[in-house]
Amino acid sequence: MPLHYYRILRRRHIPVWLVVHARTRAELLALFPEDQGRIAFIPDTTLHRLIWRFSEYLPTRLATFTAGFVMRLLTQIAQRKVVRRLIQQERITVIHQPTPVSPKEPSIIYGMGVPVIMGPMNGGINYPPAFSQLQSKADRWALAVGRGMSRVVNLLMPGKRYAAMLIVANDRTRAALPIGACRRVETMVENGVDLSLWDATRPPPAPFASPTQLVYVGRLVDWKAVDLLLEAFAKASRRVSISLSIIGDGAERSALEDLARRSGLLGDEPRQAGKVFFHGWKSQTDCALELRHCDGLVLSSLAECGGAVVLEAMAMQIPVIATDWGGPADYLDPKCGILVAPTSREAFVSGFADAMSWLAEHPAERTLMGKDGRSKVVEAFDWEKKVDRMIDLYQEVMDDYPPPT
Repeated sequence: MPLHYYRILRRRHIPVWLVVHARTRAELLALFPEDQGRIAFIPDTTLHRLIWRFSEYLPTRLATFTAGFVMRLLTQIAQRKVVRRLIQQERITVIHQPTPVSPKEPSIIYGMGVPVIMGPMNGGINYPPAFSQLQSKADRWALAVGRGMSRVVNLLMPGKRYAAMLIVANDRTRAALPIGACRRVETMVENGVDLSLWDATRPPPAPFASPTQLVYVGRLVDWKAVDLLLEAFAKASRRVSISLSIIGDGAERSALEDLARRSGLLGDEPRQAGKVFFHGWKSQTDCALELRHCDGLVLSSLAECGGAVVLEAMAMQIPVIATDWGGPADYLDPKCGILVAPTSREAFVSGFADAMSWLAEHPAERTLMGKDGRSKVVEAFDWEKKVDRMIDLYQEVMDDYPPPT
């Protein structure tokens, strides 16, 4: 998200500097070869690397709330020094901190002499009640302890208290802000779409006999519930001619490929009727090219705060089937997608299977849903329009900020 703000502000000739982690150096300098003086890269230290090695032995969510938090705090300490220098050298008038996205995570970017805007943030989500047992005891413990300690930590690191403005994606996130946080809160969805990349150009319609092409895009981690998606696909593929492409990588990939193989679903090439093909990780550009050939996107996540891929599919005129929970429920409506209620495992699998079957059986309606989705994204989620509003918010906090004494 910081990249989108930077690239658009830069293109509009608004003086802007970017402070980011060094892992993005190669990508950013390839995108902005003339901007080495405008982008500050924060490298990992020896301590970062030691903590990261320790975190590999922890469950994913526990690692995020413990070792991950400490590493992010170390990075913020270094960022704070760089930001102070930039304020003095470049006469910065406003700081925008779009990450971390979590409403509970503290910030030490305060006391800089200029207003600080934080967000948009998105969080405060739990598993649906019917699926709470899928969280390990370690994950549940980590989540409870992390949320419980957030009040104390935010008192010690009061960036959210002293911010000029906080921006949240929804009411759920507003309720998750720490007690004592800045009361000036605006609402704006954190995700957007670069319409120059996610365009609606599509190849000619495939022959009538070809299967309906469905696609999943995202990390392969447990809370994305791709195992349940495979189960639903198996049911639907016995009724209609469909294929499923899975784009993404993660800790669950090997287990999911084994599951697909045991179920007789694993394909050796894309777009085979009744088969699932694992593409692995793809760049955004390659994802956009792949989505041009797809008829529907499926997202079975059980704890998705946002879901940018939903908006990207909508921009490509592709209807979406997603869980009626969290971010996708904020984006989709019956005109552009199908939401499946996570009331029980059996109902969830059946709901996804029914939705996939319906898309395959209703190509005309599928096309109309795609067009409605595109219109909705252009109207509400275009990055250009989001930056327009953010500039207005920058101006508001600058106008209200007390002049230096």
